Amino acid sequence: MTTETMDQNKTLDSSHSANPDMAFETVAYDNVIVRNFAVATVLWGFVGMLVGLIIALQIPFPSLNFHEYLSFGRIRPLHTNAVIFAFVGNAIFTGVYYSTPRLCKFPMWSSTLSYLHFWGWQLIIVSAAITLPLGISTNKEYAELEWPIDIAITVIWVVFTLNLLMTIFKRREKHMYVALWFYIASVLAVALLHVVNSLEWPVHFWKSYSIYAGVQDALVQWWYGHNAVAFFLTTPFLGLMYYFMPKAARRPVYSYRLSIIHFWSLVFIYMWAGPHHLLYSSVPDWAQSLGVVFSVMLIAPSWGGMINGLLTLRGAFDRLIADPIIKFMVVAVTCYGMSTFEGPMMSLKAVNGLTHFTDYVIAHVHVGALGWNGMLTFGMLYWLLPRIYNTKLHSVSLANTHFWIATVGMVFYVLSMYSAGILQGLMWKEITPDGILRYDFMETLMEIVPMHYGRAFGGALYLLGVVLMAYNLYRTMSAGSLQRESLAKVPKAAPQEHIHHWHQYLEGNSGLFTVMTLAAVAVGGAVEIVPSVVMSMEYPEKPLVTPYTALEIEGRDIYIREGCYNCHSQMIRPFKDEKMRYGSPSRAGEHIYDHPFTWGSKRTGPDLLREGGKRSHDWHYRHMQDPRSTSPTSLMPAYQNIVEDKLDTTYTSKKLQVMQNLGVPYTDEQVLNAVQDLEVQAQELTAELNQQLKIHNLEASHDQEIIALIAYLQKLGRAELLRPDHPLKEW
Repeated sequence: MTTETMDQNKTLDSSHSANPDMAFETVAYDNVIVRNFAVATVLWGFVGMLVGLIIALQIPFPSLNFHEYLSFGRIRPLHTNAVIFAFVGNAIFTGVYYSTPRLCKFPMWSSTLSYLHFWGWQLIIVSAAITLPLGISTNKEYAELEWPIDIAITVIWVVFTLNLLMTIFKRREKHMYVALWFYIASVLAVALLHVVNSLEWPVHFWKSYSIYAGVQDALVQWWYGHNAVAFFLTTPFLGLMYYFMPKAARRPVYSYRLSIIHFWSLVFIYMWAGPHHLLYSSVPDWAQSLGVVFSVMLIAPSWGGMINGLLTLRGAFDRLIADPIIKFMVVAVTCYGMSTFEGPMMSLKAVNGLTHFTDYVIAHVHVGALGWNGMLTFGMLYWLLPRIYNTKLHSVSLANTHFWIATVGMVFYVLSMYSAGILQGLMWKEITPDGILRYDFMETLMEIVPMHYGRAFGGALYLLGVVLMAYNLYRTMSAGSLQRESLAKVPKAAPQEHIHHWHQYLEGNSGLFTVMTLAAVAVGGAVEIVPSVVMSMEYPEKPLVTPYTALEIEGRDIYIREGCYNCHSQMIRPFKDEKMRYGSPSRAGEHIYDHPFTWGSKRTGPDLLREGGKRSHDWHYRHMQDPRSTSPTSLMPAYQNIVEDKLDTTYTSKKLQVMQNLGVPYTDEQVLNAVQDLEVQAQELTAELNQQLKIHNLEASHDQEIIALIAYLQKLGRAELLRPDHPLKEW
């Protein structure tokens, strides 16, 4: 073992040697809060993955969208939020509340704050589980929850951050172990990301509009979206890796110096990489280029961390066959390396042009979620719960079975989606020697349906593994007795240590370390976001694109409520095949009144940016009522509720007023007369629609929601008519 490794790991849950000049006391570490978060992890993991299995089946079997509250568009964000914030979030808190007191030789600063954090977080999860199926959504990926819940998240995150930082500041261990570095970076970065991205103007208690619009909203959202992956799904799990992996391996972290390089380079570089989600879009080229450069740079620190983890486990490879915990951790770190290599590769424009908007992205995301987050969580729970229950794991054999089922399920899942994504991308782009598209969109969709069967099968296996784990852990807990507190003999004050390395000085100054970490994570966001927000304040003097009418605003809100953005993009990239299939590429100025933006990130359905005027009113009416009546091979759910439900205009005037406050040029008269104007346009559209519906023996009413949705869809793409010399074209 090297000297640097010994220095780094000597505080890992160890007690100080006896010293007659040092005063000691006995402290108690709370295991109840750890148990609570662990149980919540398993419970929400099952729920989140069950919803994931349902939406996986809904794509090849659209009949499973049997109720509006359980349609794909509404419960897909429920799945992502449940897995990210409920399953992974509770797993993070389980590990943090176990490891932090032991690393600091100090109990959590406030037991009251710990339990307020637990119950507050569970209530937030329940509120998400209620509101998202009801269609209460902001449209922003991984940030769909409406403003009251956003405020609750902020409050609870402040509670957690305060409790964590005060525990670290008051620690009785001068040396600050590497896991704590990643915890600090995580709480600071997530707070910054959440607050900036969640700035919105409320219309009423369950409705708001993003203060950003179009390109600016896209930049802020994917600065948040990418870094939510970075600082919620990655850095806290690296902290857990650095604590629980040496514990499971029974040996120290391989390299202290590599840990330092891994930490500082990762927290600095990550924040710059968000725009790689927006390549070939209307985002300025300078922002796209920054995203690409820093994404490629991410390979080095990410793989440094992976190598550090694998070499830490090296000494435990002799237990690999028998010990399921080691197996889970080996696969977890390997998947971390795979996903952090693949992400930078997908940020290269040549790769991005093929894979973006395809199911390849789904595979990439699930290598991280199922492999990195899931497998490390399982290994941590198998290691941790028997210890706080003072017993042995009920069944090592069952845990090994769980490992193989989860691994095989993950492989089925990601290989199916990799295949589907590559096939999609290639089929979309194929042009015949005659210069026409070889395949229409529906043909490409039909070709990948078998891959979605494989996806569902893999997901079902993975979910079965979670059920086996839940049973195994339940039997383990039943056989033991919860040790409500773990007692440890610790010094009354942090002993002075001889500084061997410059970083040890920084670790000994918690305040300075925290400030430097905050600066490292903030600079990238400031460089990318501030110029964009300033630009958003400068509208063209005479834009030809017009704001949405009151009826179109209501239709757009229905589009968002039903989650149509989950399957349809509104961003045409400058590729020959996309121009031929959808129309001219998107321009920034077309989106200046979009609060929020609706560019989407996946195409299970075709792009809709130029949809306006392409099809008749009655086609849209019948397509929503029964998609197979207009497109026999469509996999879209039927939206009978939109056809039957009456349009609620209670807040129409308030919506225009909020948009006016956000800079959309509505006059006071338009705001005042919003409902009357809506009814006039609705009656005109309905009259045209009913003329077209006669042949189908159907009739519509002007007060139906479908009328507003048709009005919105027919508005899309009208900026296509901009004259080439208009300044908006390049704005």
